Amino acid sequence: MYTTVDEDGILNNYATEPKMYYAEYPAIWEQRKYLIQGTFATLIVATLILVGFSVS
Repeated sequence: MYTTVDEDGILNNYATEPKMYYAEYPAIWEQRKYLIQGTFATLIVATLILVGFSVS
């Protein structure tokens, strides 16, 4: 932790910053997994909306 002291004697603590890295483009199998997850999420939301309309 990096600490400084100003002229009034007040301490300022600064957290260490983590090393920055760039994200990599997802592989083909990861893209397919995201597509399947999106499909299931869409079906669940659509089902909840239809059940909500049918109940009310």
